[in-house]
Amino acid sequence: MKKIWIQSLAYCGAMGAALLASPAFAKDVSACLITKTDTNPYFVTMKKGAEQKANELGVALKTYAGKYDGDNQGQVDAIETCIADGVDGILITPSDTKAILPAIQRARQAGLMIVALDTKLQPASAADATFATDNFEAGKLIGEWAKQHMGDEQAHIAFLDLAVSQPSVGVQRDQGFMQGFGIDIKDPNRWGDEDDPRIVGHDLSYGAEDRGRTAMENLLQKEPNINLVYTINEPAAAGAYQALKSVGLQDQATIVSIDGGCPGVKNVQEGIIGATSQQYPLLMASKGIEAVKTYVETGEKPQNSPGLDFTNTGVNLVTDQPVEGVESISTEEGLKRCWG
Repeated sequence: MKKIWIQSLAYCGAMGAALLASPAFAKDVSACLITKTDTNPYFVTMKKGAEQKANELGVALKTYAGKYDGDNQGQVDAIETCIADGVDGILITPSDTKAILPAIQRARQAGLMIVALDTKLQPASAADATFATDNFEAGKLIGEWAKQHMGDEQAHIAFLDLAVSQPSVGVQRDQGFMQGFGIDIKDPNRWGDEDDPRIVGHDLSYGAEDRGRTAMENLLQKEPNINLVYTINEPAAAGAYQALKSVGLQDQATIVSIDGGCPGVKNVQEGIIGATSQQYPLLMASKGIEAVKTYVETGEKPQNSPGLDFTNTGVNLVTDQPVEGVESISTEEGLKRCWG
């Protein structure tokens, strides 16, 4: 009996070691996701992607959002809560890429991994990793398409930007569009310093449909002959279309946008938007969760894409009116890849 008892202890010890080494008994990993808002379909999709991947990998996830796009204090408060909760990492789409830095620094000093999603911090090195679309390239694609689509027609361009000019995703998209269209962008880190006579003006949409409509109405009062509208995202584009339609000018202006959500791609299919650059927030979110888990377990951080200071999650131009020299996919294909 003694011999059997000793063998049982040895067996139990071996089994215990195996259980402790198995993934189910690995170190618990926790994270926070902080988005710009919880109403924009883009960020709703990002939250969904993060939750799905967290469930798959066994990562405990808490989610937070600003009250509106640009609510830096709301994001700061969320960071402080995450630090106090002792999570391993924070995934964030920063509303203000510079003002958020002190809170980000406090989180890193507390040992948290910081992953920026969709929008790079300024500088990008303030985060441990960034997963994003090349937003300048996304803007450039719709600018190149618009230039070819309009041909020799004299452009009168309205810009429905995100917020007050600052180094951010809003500026990157805006300046990318201008470069693609052939406008001298002056300082690429801000909009509004250009002197091209084709620019009617800029107004702020805050990425929302109602604000997009108001911004479009303001610019139409300034110049009723607007025939090209750049919009920061598809909700703003929908608002711009409503403003144009209310005064019977919906067929006068071509609208271009960025995001690639299912409602936006359907608007391209219906002719409301001429072309949009499709991004992949589900992929950004899932890769962010994977990065936190890998870092906690191995100490390894993701590698940036070649020549970039972030990991590029890709972009495709979606249109049913392809033009020469600008690669694109159809709305049929875009609907297979869309989100929201």
